[in-house]
Amino acid sequence: LFCMLPVITSYFQMETSPIPVLTVQTAPFEDQRPGTSGLRRKTAVFEGKKNYLQNYIQSLLSSIDLRDRQGCTMVVGSDGRYFSRAAIEVIVQMAAANGIGRLVIGHNGLLSTPAVSCIIRKIKAIGGIILTASHNPGGAGADFGIKFNVANGGPSPDTVMDRIHQVSRTLEEYAICPDLRIDLSRLGRQEFDLENKFKPFRVEIIDSVDVYLQLLRTIFDFPSIKSLLTGPNQLKIHIDAMNGVMGPYVRRIMCDELGAPANSAVNCVPLEDFGGRPPEPNLVYATSLVDAMKGGEFGFGAAFDADGDRYMILGENGFFVNPADSVAIMAANLSTIPYFRQHGVKGFARSMATSAALDRVAKAMKLALYETPTGWRYFGNLMDSGRCSLCGEESFGTGSDHIREKDGLWSVLMWLSIMAARKQGVEQIVREHWAKFGRNYYCRFDYEGLDPRAAFYLMRDLEGVLSDKAFSSQKFAVGDHVYSVERADNFEYIDPVDGSVVRNQVSVGKKTIYYMQDIITQNLSGDD
Repeated sequence: LFCMLPVITSYFQMETSPIPVLTVQTAPFEDQRPGTSGLRRKTAVFEGKKNYLQNYIQSLLSSIDLRDRQGCTMVVGSDGRYFSRAAIEVIVQMAAANGIGRLVIGHNGLLSTPAVSCIIRKIKAIGGIILTASHNPGGAGADFGIKFNVANGGPSPDTVMDRIHQVSRTLEEYAICPDLRIDLSRLGRQEFDLENKFKPFRVEIIDSVDVYLQLLRTIFDFPSIKSLLTGPNQLKIHIDAMNGVMGPYVRRIMCDELGAPANSAVNCVPLEDFGGRPPEPNLVYATSLVDAMKGGEFGFGAAFDADGDRYMILGENGFFVNPADSVAIMAANLSTIPYFRQHGVKGFARSMATSAALDRVAKAMKLALYETPTGWRYFGNLMDSGRCSLCGEESFGTGSDHIREKDGLWSVLMWLSIMAARKQGVEQIVREHWAKFGRNYYCRFDYEGLDPRAAFYLMRDLEGVLSDKAFSSQKFAVGDHVYSVERADNFEYIDPVDGSVVRNQVSVGKKTIYYMQDIITQNLSGDD
């Protein structure tokens, strides 16, 4: 009886002392329109502006129909950046007050973006909240972001983002349970009794890697990859997690599961500021990986961004694989992957900013190729309708229909699978691909800190050049070579699934002038 006393006491506390649900008065903010990757702002805005975080979370929750929201399950995770734990506590308190029945959260609040998509689909959750600003730097003086992925596991479509924005513009109050506390470090179920709630509110803290690892085992030939990494002709690899969320995934999957030596993985401890460098897997910021690969000791190198959806591949002596070539090479070698041999290949898709290397493979394989606007959500429609099996974008993002997000570690395992099957190194695979399909060149340039008004006039003048019929026949001499413009247009996308039209990265139905004014007045941040 004495042993059971704490249990009995806890039971009666739950029965007799329900946690209060409060309604707090607030005022709307004018700058909470989510962009292509959710809402990104300086951390100080979320942390320092009173009710800024609460307003956006309430707008997000209220965008879900009340009948769907009551008692539903949601997933919550973060890339571990500064302010994530404090934000998760607020999200838990507000989810409980708004009728969510169950939250599934990664251990210590950590979940990669691909893992969130995987878990949403596995447990049939209504959606998931991901706290990340992707490759943007982290810390008190850096960036923070909130993404909402919907029930298919993919990013919010325009209609959902519009609903969130509309709620945010007129919000007058939010609901919260400020006395509710959870322990993110303790795996398992935690239940709470709330005022005016029939069923207890449940929080489940889960292993961050387990469900995602189980999915990967069904996609790849793990024994084949393990032989590549551990056999007599062992491929020496160097993987940089860039102190983001991927550390636990790399350790568990690449080292424990696939046998790579422990020293193959570096920077695997998630840090709130990512070690003081932007967690961006490219030649500028992943310099330690580039230097290590240039030494010639390793035959394969990779780096990931903060939330694990982007990646970079390097071969021996630092041979760089650009992301457009990477997705094209994957497409050309899908027969080496058990998942695609079992499920077949339906078609390919790429963002409009990505080179046409993938188009060449699609033509050779006699498969459909879709060119979409920037933003992973456009690929989701194609996948859900059975039109697309593999897709990619120029910003180091590649994925398939196994989830509805780009997936960095999946991409690395794709490359290792291809290398194991072909028994070739990275550079040889790439050069043989160029010899067979031809080589496409392209350039992406990121404008940072650009004055919105100057951007407006720049785009206006550029549209004037493109609309001039004489431009498409112009020739340009570079050294001994003469190049001619084959085609130039202002990209427009008509979704083959729902018929929606996207111009200038905004859905038809909003007047273009309204969009332009919005850019000028809001001074959007992040990769908006």
